[in-house]
Amino acid sequence: MANPQLHILHTEASCGWGGQEIRILEEMRGMQERGHQVRLVCPAEAHIYRRAQERGLTVTALPIARKRLPGMLALRAWLKAQAVDVINTHSSTDSWLAALACASMPGAPAIVRTRHISAPIRDNRASRWLYGRATSHVVTTGEKLRETLIHENGLSEDHVTSVPTGIDTERFAPGDGAAARRALGLDPDCRWIGIVATLRSWKGHLYLLDALAALARSDVRLLIVGEGPMRENIEAHVAKLGLAKQVLLAGEQRNPEHWMRACDVFCLPSYANEGVPQALMQAMLCGLPVISTPVGAIAEIVADGATGVLVEPRNAAALAAAIARLLDDDRLARSMGAAARAAGEGRFSFGLMIDRMEAIFRAAARR
Repeated sequence: MANPQLHILHTEASCGWGGQEIRILEEMRGMQERGHQVRLVCPAEAHIYRRAQERGLTVTALPIARKRLPGMLALRAWLKAQAVDVINTHSSTDSWLAALACASMPGAPAIVRTRHISAPIRDNRASRWLYGRATSHVVTTGEKLRETLIHENGLSEDHVTSVPTGIDTERFAPGDGAAARRALGLDPDCRWIGIVATLRSWKGHLYLLDALAALARSDVRLLIVGEGPMRENIEAHVAKLGLAKQVLLAGEQRNPEHWMRACDVFCLPSYANEGVPQALMQAMLCGLPVISTPVGAIAEIVADGATGVLVEPRNAAALAAAIARLLDDDRLARSMGAAARAAGEGRFSFGLMIDRMEAIFRAAARR
């Protein structure tokens, strides 16, 4: 007998936009294509609300942006009126609201909590209840994050599973860099360093700017793709360093693969909070040599010296040296880019992510 269709609810309290929100929507799409009924609940003001609508996904606005009683009551009322087999929560606030709503109603659906980042969890009775008793299963985006929850937060090994984010390997694929630069209006005679990330402090943009200044090379340009709360700080730092002619802030782009293909080197010098960044995986699949840091679970996908270069976090001098090394050694850069693509094809499969999440949801629903 075929496995029955699942009714899956995703909750997201965050109003921002980044890899976490992209994964939610992509996972919803993948589950929907397999015949499952998939829905999203989020605040009306959240970016993901509009993006879900644009993609034709089922989304409902509820006041769950903060840990407040009205949000919990609204979510509980919604759950009582719907047939849901499993809830997949994604941020702290919606995880708490869902856990409290389910704890206060009979026949509540199982909760699967996905941890996308490596920020520490408080080791107290409330957190142990949330991640242990209230949650049927915990998913992390990297193995290091999983090990942290087991060894530092006391979760059992069979309660936590690492499921890296899956990437479309056909969409994110190597291309003609010169053609990409012409199409985007980028100077074809310059060498381009790229970063695609939400403009948050811990993504390391300021250190990348310091590295660019340290390079002191007029033929090098920095392409910054993304939006976020650090934009004004980044613009101020560009002005302070006198880099206005060498830095392009392209804003948020719907097709980051086009911008990645225009780059010679991809950098993500994060210094905190990372799980396994999607942009890093996307750049690797585009065949780019990548430079990053051993933060979160990044070292699980970037093999230092083989598929990329890892440098010490918050070290602009080391970052500049790594950039210069790849820009000056085309053979090494091509070799690393090809190795990155090959490694990514075998590990970042979208179908594999959906397979694993589907199995976790079915097990949780049975319990």
